[in-house]
Amino acid sequence: MKFEKAVKDLKKIVKELEDDDLELERAVELYEKGMELAKVADDILSKAELRVKQLNEE
Repeated sequence: MKFEKAVKDLKKIVKELEDDDLELERAVELYEKGMELAKVADDILSKAELRVKQLNEE
């Protein structure tokens, strides 16, 4: 998955979670998916940061 896709999907989840009529079970599902996406995005950012550091050291 690409970083941009993860962020886009996270934004959709946040928007849906802000719905006042959202059922609890659906909110929990969205939260779980959001946490997974956040981890993916964080991993991608960490790898990019490491690459930039390595490039700057060269």
